[in-house]
Amino acid sequence: MNPIHIIVAEDEPLLLKTLINQIQQIDRLFHVLFAAPDGDKVLKFMESTQVPDVIITDIHMPVVDGIELIKAVDRDYPGVKKIIISGYSEFEYAQQALKMNVGDYLLKPVKKQELESMLSKLKLTIEKERSALKSPKMLINRQYSPEEIVKAVAAFIKMNYKSELVLEDIARQFSINSSHLSKIFLKYTGEPPSKYIMSLRMNEAKHLLSLKQELTVKEIGEVVGYPDPFYFSRIFKQFTGTTPTDYKNQLT
Repeated sequence: MNPIHIIVAEDEPLLLKTLINQIQQIDRLFHVLFAAPDGDKVLKFMESTQVPDVIITDIHMPVVDGIELIKAVDRDYPGVKKIIISGYSEFEYAQQALKMNVGDYLLKPVKKQELESMLSKLKLTIEKERSALKSPKMLINRQYSPEEIVKAVAAFIKMNYKSELVLEDIARQFSINSSHLSKIFLKYTGEPPSKYIMSLRMNEAKHLLSLKQELTVKEIGEVVGYPDPFYFSRIFKQFTGTTPTDYKNQLT
C-alpha cells in the first residue's frame, strides 16, 4: 500500500513536535508531509505542493484557525480526511467542526493510545476506499500535488474526450471541488478544462475531415463527442472560422 500522507496544523511547538513523532512511530505507512503553526500555511502548501490524505488540526491558531481551515478543505478537497484537536473548553467548537465532515476529534493533552486508535481506523477506511475505486490507477491515490492532478486530469480527458464529459463528473473522479479544479487547470495549462476538451475534439474533427473516408459531418460530430450536428457545426466554425463542410471542400 502507498504511504498515507498527513498534514498537522498546531501552533504549540512542543505539541506539534510530539504529534509528528507519535504519528510516524504508530505505523510505517503514516508520513507527515507538512507541519505548520496556522491554517494559512497549510492551504498554501496544498495549493502549490501536495494534497494529503489526512489533516490533523488544532482549533485555535493564528491567521487562519482550525474551523476556517476545515471549511476551506471541505470545500476544495472533500476527499481529505479531517481530525481536530481541542481542549475541553473548546468542545462547542469541536461540535461545530464535526458538522463539516470532520471524522473525529482528539482532546488535549493528546494521548498516544487514542491517536493510534484513531489513525488505525482511518487507515482501514483509506485502504477500503483505495481498493474500491474502479478508476484508472492514476486516479487512485490522493497524495498528488495540484500540478500532478492537472496532468492526471489532462490524461483522463485525452482518453475520454470523445465521450460526454462534464466538469463536475471529472472533478468527482479526483475527489476535488469542480471550481477549484477549473482554477488549477487554468493555472497550469493556460486554459480552462472546457476549452481543452474542445481543442482536442476540434483537432480530431479536422483530422477526420481531411481523410478521404466517406464520413458525413453528422458522423464526424458524433465521433468527437457532439451528437447534435448543428451544435457541432457551430462550435467548429467558432474554432476554425469555417463550417465543417467548407473546411472539407477546401481540402479537395
